[in-house]
Formats: sequence, C-alpha cells, structure tokens
Amino acid sequence: MISREICERVLLAASSTGADYAELFMEDTLDHSIELVGGKVDSVHDAQTAGAAVRVFLGLRSVMATTVDTSEEGLIKCARRAAEALSEDRAEVSVALRERLFGDRHPIKTVPGGVGNREKIDILREACGAAGGYSDKIVQTTGSLLDVDHNILIATSEGLYARDRQIRTRLSVSAVAEINGETQTGGCRPGARRGMELFDRVNPKSVGLEAARQAVTMAGAGYCPAGVMPVAIGNGFGGVIFHEACGHSLEATSVAYGNSQFCGRLGEKIANEKVTAIDDGTLPNEWCSINIDDEGTPSRRNVLIEKGVLKSYMIDKMGGRRMGREPTGSARRQSFSYVTTSRMTNTFIAPGDDRDEDIIGSIEYGLYAKEMGGGSVNPVTGEFNFAVNEGYIIRNGKICEPVRGASLVGKGSEVIQKIDMVGRELKCGQGMCGSSSGSIPTNVGQPMIRVSSITVGGR
Repeated sequence: MISREICERVLLAASSTGADYAELFMEDTLDHSIELVGGKVDSVHDAQTAGAAVRVFLGLRSVMATTVDTSEEGLIKCARRAAEALSEDRAEVSVALRERLFGDRHPIKTVPGGVGNREKIDILREACGAAGGYSDKIVQTTGSLLDVDHNILIATSEGLYARDRQIRTRLSVSAVAEINGETQTGGCRPGARRGMELFDRVNPKSVGLEAARQAVTMAGAGYCPAGVMPVAIGNGFGGVIFHEACGHSLEATSVAYGNSQFCGRLGEKIANEKVTAIDDGTLPNEWCSINIDDEGTPSRRNVLIEKGVLKSYMIDKMGGRRMGREPTGSARRQSFSYVTTSRMTNTFIAPGDDRDEDIIGSIEYGLYAKEMGGGSVNPVTGEFNFAVNEGYIIRNGKICEPVRGASLVGKGSEVIQKIDMVGRELKCGQGMCGSSSGSIPTNVGQPMIRVSSITVGGR
C-alpha cells in the first residue's frame, strides 16, 4: 500500500473541481482455492485482485473512477478523471490525513497462505472420504477449500487514513445420492473470518457426513404437498429468509431511493413482538465480521428491529446523505471495481424464549424446513420464493417423513408479523450475496422460528 503523503496528493487531485467529499480505496486480495471431485484434485486456483478506486461526491452527485496502476502517477490520473467527470470548475482545497487504528477484533492464528497445498488437500480428502463412505447411495462427492486474504486501505478528504486485513477460510462439501433412479444433492459449507485454525472448531469428517446425510435423506423422500400451513424454520441458514425477504429492504440501497416496503416507517411496529433482528459486524471471527467497512466507518451492532418495532436501517455514506442519517458501518463492495453500497454483514433474528420441542409440538399439521436453500425476492414489494433443501412433514406435533420439492412463498412484511414463536439456540450459516456492489460474504442466522401461516409450494 502507499503512504499518507501520496494519498493526500491523490485526494487533492480528486477534490480539485470542488467535490465536497473524496475517497481513495485500494485493495490487494489473494484468493486461493482447491477443488476435489470424486476424491481427486480437480483444480488449484490462485487469483490476485489489486487496484484502486477514487470516488467523489458533490451533494447527491457521485462519480467513481478505477485503475490497476497503483503508482502515484497512476492514482493521480485516476483521481483527475473522477474530478473532471464531476465538474470543470477548479477549486482550492487542502487535505491532511491522520492514521486511525481501530484495533482487530478478529485475530488470526495461522494464515492460510503460509500452509502448503498438501495439508489443505488432506483436509478435503478427509471430508469427501467421509461423505463417500456414508452410504452406498452416494454416487458423487465434490469438495472445495477456499481461503481469502483481503487487504484494504481507505483515505478520505475528511482526514481518514485506515487499513484492514480480512482473512476468511471456508470448507464446502456437496454429495449426490441416488435412490431408484432419483438423485438429490446435499451440502455443508462452514466458514469463518479465521485462518487454518477454523479446523480446530470444524471437523472435516463431520462436514462430509452432514452433506451425505442430507443427500440420502432427500433422495428417499416423497414430494411435499402444497398449501397454506404453519411452518417451523430451522436455525442457522434458515436465517436466509429474513436476510432476503426483509434485510435487503432495510438497506439504504433500497430505502434512500424509495424502493423499499419499509420506507419512512422508523418507530413503527412492523413485526411480531417476538422478533428482534440485528446486523452486527463486530462479532468475533464470524464469516462476515469486519473492523471497518469499505468506506472506513467502524463496524457496529445495529439493531434493525426490536420487539417488532423498526429501529434502524443499514446505511452507507451516499445513502446517508439522501436520508439525512449517519452511516452505520454497512458499506460493502466486492472489489475496487464495484461501487460501494449498503450491505448486510452478520444478520440474524435474536434468540427468544421458546423451546424447539414446543415449537414443533404446537403444529398439528405443517412443514419443518430444517435447511433452507436459495431463492428470489423483490425488495420493493418484499415478495419472495425460497427453496427448502431439507424438509419434513409435522403431524400431531411430531416430525415425520422427509419431503422434497418444497418452497416457501410470501411477502416479507407479512411473514415477519406471523413469526409467533422464536427458539433459544442461535446458529449462523455462511453464504455469498450478490447485489449492485458485487458478490460479498454474508452471514445469516436465527434460532428455530414458527411462522403461523405461509404458502408452501409443492405437489
């Protein structure tokens, strides 16, 4: 990375046509991944992303220019392009940077880049071997081990000069089971803002067994019946339904432009009083934890909904300008080539007082969505459709036969009002989320919850 003095000169060039805010974002990221297919190494992939973005604001106008030339000359040229696109009028400006140290809540013990491929392949073989040995019904296994070393520098005309290093590691195993000519896929994908010490907490064999168990269970399942019914949604990745159906509608990316079902509703009761929802980038070593966001704002615990009442949004700098509110440490981007926008970090429904067995026991007939899959949502209306990767019929308060092909269909603002039971055991699941600022790590979570009534798609 570069010195404060060079950053000052770049920001002076960016501000030369009258910008009221200028920002330099630099990154140097190393991505390393290994993939095994059928127990054999299929690929070893290394990639480096390095470059810079200069962004300038004038009121509600914003211009960004990017470059892969990170020499002083290249950065100043980039800054001038941004400045000239904003205005032709020249202005006298000054910039004085002060380095700010925000501390590291997420210490790393073993940097993955210092560990050889042989050790990583051994981890993958242990995981995939366990998956393949689970049952003779398993016909294919795939595993990948990803580690990312993401280094950023942010300097702004407000005097900020800050750096952060974000290391993440993730193991992913998928297994395909075949029963009577029908195939189903199961998966398990734990990750964290940790180095190789992730595997002090995550047993590769257990990851493989879980992927295979899900595949075999679903391959032997019948199809889910359709209808409107109560649904219990499992903890962990079940939190994706809040992330997609409500979370995106609470980002300034939607709210600041009037494209959200929750615009102008701060202080209103929008959910059942059982629901408290939080976005917290400060959780130690979680998959999406950060010390600072991609605008240099410190991460924070942001209570979005408290006992059903809308308390806050997730806000970036430009969104904050449009809304007349301060940023919340929620600005994210995939890389320097993407424009920063408000995005979620670790987003979850907080634990409640209900026992899991009581949630299941309260349902005479319904669905237990143990593991959620992907889906789609319209942030303006909150309408969503989510696949259920692993589901079971509930009869007379008991979990019965597995069913496949289930989906949950509804509207975010309505569903959160129907969450009338919330369990005690919070668990998080790791994923990637795509938006206008690219694909970024996101962590979702919740305890088990009950939705009193929702449309279940099936046969």
